[in-house]
Amino acid sequence: MSLPSVETARATMLSAIVPLAAQAVSLTEADGCWLAEPVTAGRDQPPYDASAMDGWAVRGADVRPGARLKIIGESAAGHNAGVSLQPGQAARIFTGAALPAGGDRVVIQEEAARDGETVVLAAAPDAPAWVRPQGCDFRAGAVLLEAGTRLNPWRLALAASAGRATVTCRRRPVVALLSTGDELVAPGTPAGPHQIYDACAPALAAFVRRCGGTVVHLGPARDDDASILAAIDAGAFDLLVTVGGASVGDHDRVKPAVRSVGGSLSVEGVAVRPGKPVWFALLADGRPLLGLPGNPASALVCAELFLWPLIAALQGGSTNLAPDRARLHGPLAPNGPREHYMRAIIEPDADGVRRVRPMTDQDSSLVTVMAAANGLLRRLPGADGLADGAEVEVLVPIR
Repeated sequence: MSLPSVETARATMLSAIVPLAAQAVSLTEADGCWLAEPVTAGRDQPPYDASAMDGWAVRGADVRPGARLKIIGESAAGHNAGVSLQPGQAARIFTGAALPAGGDRVVIQEEAARDGETVVLAAAPDAPAWVRPQGCDFRAGAVLLEAGTRLNPWRLALAASAGRATVTCRRRPVVALLSTGDELVAPGTPAGPHQIYDACAPALAAFVRRCGGTVVHLGPARDDDASILAAIDAGAFDLLVTVGGASVGDHDRVKPAVRSVGGSLSVEGVAVRPGKPVWFALLADGRPLLGLPGNPASALVCAELFLWPLIAALQGGSTNLAPDRARLHGPLAPNGPREHYMRAIIEPDADGVRRVRPMTDQDSSLVTVMAAANGLLRRLPGADGLADGAEVEVLVPIR
């Protein structure tokens, strides 16, 4: 049986996802959430003609070197001068303050000198106006952020500037992590001579949080159906991620256990390296399950390729996984029959050219290699060998 490509497998998985319900979220809690409704401006920003500098509010017709204007008031941010400028008059003004009625220019303080109750201008008539017109940032009724946008600190600032205390976002998905394997023990607990520490669970938990989800730990579970099903039954979640037990050996029990309780598998392996055993199913109640291989590199590479898009889709969003470009550092042998994501180091060379250097050993069990890498070099199935300096595709993981 031929295995689907990464793109085909991902599309199959995403077609089964139903976005979660929307709810109001305070701006202080909304970083990383996806908007379910657009954010619309309730008024102009700024809501008045505002000074862009400290200086003097004046009438443009009065601006010329040597002009002497009578000072009639002061305008500071949040405090209008309460005056109307007539010919020959000026008001002291500060950055962000509203221009007094009748004023249409600001002469910066470096181009003026106060002399008692008057100010003498040095600015030329064609000097900058130093005014931020009403609505120059956005107008009332404008859509500032579309539904499906992922919020970040910059976009939260935009929502706040529109006066929004809350935004309507999809609920953060609860992602359950279930590591499986008789050989696994949790870090910090005693390990037997033939056991290893569970490196995937804390790494994937951090990954889920960076994608906007919340984490529930269900494992590790033993390599038997009863232990696996008991762990699944104990969890309340929107997406289940199992780690390990995904291959075809006698001790790989996760898929048989899921099938035994009515789970339906739609992806049973992907033509990718590392991560060929990755799989996807819907549990009997319709909740999605992503099965990741147990080796840390396989699990985390497949988290980038599949888990991140699934978490986004549950929140009504989508991810841009289009590869970037870099120049190869050193030659590269031809690729095999599967799409290969090589752990690599991406950094600029002495000339500032972005270079990518694949790690020498790509064994998917090597945690030291994975920790040293800061990117992935993507190779298509059957790709030819490449010379030093060739342009290649790279993927920068979530960090």
